Amino acid sequence: MPSPIPRPDDPTTVSPHPRAGAPTVLKIVIAGGFGAGKTTAVGAVSEITPLSTEEYLTEASTDVDSLAGIEAKQTTTVAFDFGRLTLPDAPMPLELFLFGTPGQDRFVDLWYDLSRGAIGAIVLVDTRRLESSFTPVNFFEAMGLPFVVAINQFDGAHRYHPEQVRTALELPSAVPVVTCDARDTNHVAGVLLTLVDHAVNSATTNRTGHAPSTTLQDA
Repeated sequence: MPSPIPRPDDPTTVSPHPRAGAPTVLKIVIAGGFGAGKTTAVGAVSEITPLSTEEYLTEASTDVDSLAGIEAKQTTTVAFDFGRLTLPDAPMPLELFLFGTPGQDRFVDLWYDLSRGAIGAIVLVDTRRLESSFTPVNFFEAMGLPFVVAINQFDGAHRYHPEQVRTALELPSAVPVVTCDARDTNHVAGVLLTLVDHAVNSATTNRTGHAPSTTLQDA
């Protein structure tokens, strides 16, 4: 993949100042390899009808979009998915804008635009095709954007411990690695809260040199 170099005017975090009583609005990117479950995850939690840009796979893409391990897949995202989730009962009321990226490496340039202004990213991992996870992991590491890795537990796929996946992807200990079912609303919401918590901790650590003791993960 081309080396991801942040554009000078691209913010990597947001610092919203909502009016009293209004939720804090955050932008989150949901990334991952081809067929990792990004569109499914957005649809599982979105309180609005998700905007989807899926198109049917054709024979023209067979040379560049391998279906090994995901032979039943018939569509792919060609621009982005969009959904919205409001969490009024979280310790800090939140309104999350969710942007799902296309998974193929040839769309890396679009990932830059989708990541502008995001507080962080979720990298969905399919352990049947783990090699496809290196591109998004390397992308967000190079951008300096906080991210968490969520292992999407597909039916019939071998179950790996999160630390095994951490080792395979050569992730530092600071990056949260969790498991989820991208079809399950509660699972995806939990991953989103894990990301928000991680992004807040990362921002505070960058400013003060130590992480805060508060957490959103149990909300």
